[in-house]
Amino acid sequence: MVLSWDKGPSEGKRQKVAKKPKEPKSETESYASLKLIQDAAKRIAPFAKLTPVHTCTSIDDMMSDETDKIEGATVELFFKCETFQKGGAFKFRGAMNSILQLSKADLQKGVVTHSSGNHAGALALAAKTKGIPSYIVVPEGAPQCKLDAIETYGGEITKCEATVPAREAAAARIQETTGATLIPPYNYGPVICGQGTIGLEFMEQVPDLDVVIVPISGGGMISGIATAVKGIKKDCVVIAAEPVGAGAYAADTFESKKRKELVDDLPVPDTIADGLKAKMGSLTWPVVRDKVDAVITVTEDEIVAAMKIIYERLKLVVEPSGAVGLAAAMSTQFKEFNRKNPPWGKISKHKKVGVVLCGGNVDLALLAKLFAP
Repeated sequence: MVLSWDKGPSEGKRQKVAKKPKEPKSETESYASLKLIQDAAKRIAPFAKLTPVHTCTSIDDMMSDETDKIEGATVELFFKCETFQKGGAFKFRGAMNSILQLSKADLQKGVVTHSSGNHAGALALAAKTKGIPSYIVVPEGAPQCKLDAIETYGGEITKCEATVPAREAAAARIQETTGATLIPPYNYGPVICGQGTIGLEFMEQVPDLDVVIVPISGGGMISGIATAVKGIKKDCVVIAAEPVGAGAYAADTFESKKRKELVDDLPVPDTIADGLKAKMGSLTWPVVRDKVDAVITVTEDEIVAAMKIIYERLKLVVEPSGAVGLAAAMSTQFKEFNRKNPPWGKISKHKKVGVVLCGGNVDLALLAKLFAP
């Protein structure tokens, strides 16, 4: 026991006072904590946008039936619009936070990543912001709109086969040649904390949220948001929204939470939500395991229906991945979860529900097909 000396309450004599033992750090505190996220928010503030929160009474009406209205159990939705973030998606936050922590020597050599989606464009844009080179490994089949964005931001594209080993091997070759620093898309502390700034902003903008629903893929965004939200309001529920895929069952986050272990042997989901095809990593899974309260799975039809509602009612541009949160909020699963987990009374629900619209980089050709009569 470590001892220190102090004066007694009534005498000048010294007495032994035991120091209060420090609380043991959690498994994830070294790379994902409220303090680290607050530091990230200060770091990226000159570069990233503070995105708005939108509401829509007509969508709120769709969330509640007549019985809900009679019982006073109506739900209000609050949309955190990351569609307005630089680069059109939330990924800019984590990319910028990562680059801003590199040394001057590393900055000169540039950054590299492998990504088929918004992280690729975000890293290229963040690199352009700091005037450094970026090397982007992109698998075959990536949406053309996202390839165009990478080129616009000055990223040097290298294409490869659409497998994780091929992506990693291509990135490794570039690292060896250029000395660039690898910035992973989600399983990386600075990226997780950068994305967590969404949660900080959301809780400042709507302090009395009962629930936050976040789309999940590799888990970087929800890990950061859950850490921030739970650090500010411990009883706020955090729910992951996950596509099951059009083909073989592919809801690996749902299965991981159900089995209480990381499940990585399910197929890549066949889904229009092209930004939600990754699997959780060694850093994101522990946060999801400990801080995410539930997982709601959604079908392809539910994603398309949610997209239409966002376009028609909110008047916002959103990509399929960005609509997955609303699809989950409007699902029977959420209604059942809400009924079973009321914060007060017998019938009252979690009434104020936050939904993260994570991106708006949609392929217009795909959009025309999805919305065709």
